[in-house]
Amino acid sequence: MTAAVPGPRDQGPAGRPMGRRIVLAMLGLGAAGVAVGPAVQRGLSGMRSALSRVAPGTVPDARGFRYFSIVGSVPRKDATTYRLTVGGLVDRPATYTLDQLAALPQTTVVHDAVCTDGWQVDDVPFTGVRLGDLLDAAGVQGKGTAVRFTCFDGAYSESLTLEQARRPDVVVALRMFDEPVPHDSGGPVRLFVAPMYFYKSAKWLSGIEVTEEVEQGYWEDYGYPVDGWLPGEEPVGA
Repeated sequence: MTAAVPGPRDQGPAGRPMGRRIVLAMLGLGAAGVAVGPAVQRGLSGMRSALSRVAPGTVPDARGFRYFSIVGSVPRKDATTYRLTVGGLVDRPATYTLDQLAALPQTTVVHDAVCTDGWQVDDVPFTGVRLGDLLDAAGVQGKGTAVRFTCFDGAYSESLTLEQARRPDVVVALRMFDEPVPHDSGGPVRLFVAPMYFYKSAKWLSGIEVTEEVEQGYWEDYGYPVDGWLPGEEPVGA
């Protein structure tokens, strides 16, 4: 799946196109940092961080992840301000704090993170609460056949069928690489759907809603498949 998706990826600040020459020149400065001292290296690191927001997806972090957001700025949440709601077609709606999620049984799923933009990070360990456990605790009603996810960036959404959501390799992740999920990677809590392309793993997760049917997410509106299975991961007969 390599569909070209128009939209905010091609924009700089305030919707202005980002010139390719500017990007290449700044990347060249980053490469030059190999030959300079630690102070300059720190400055270049800050520049790469800024560039990753001006030209999303161009600059990988130390582990190979690229920062990307569909909005200009995403608020930061911590243990004091973060909340995750579970609702919709359930018998027991709930709201979880970060500490409450951390107190639940934790599962680690190790899988490649594969983006449709062509980059990949192998064997990423995500640790958190199995999504199926949260759904069981809420008590899914008979009409519920799908799960919709919303995010505190105020714009992104995704969805899975109920069967997909109950897979053991789908987690509401609080940690990656045995560290708290950082803000730029969708923290403090993000979804990780191991067998699907990374756009299905919603960042900055704030809401889980059981619905009667699958609702298209943000990228599906741009033509991405609703079922974003990685090659070889699609269940037999699906």
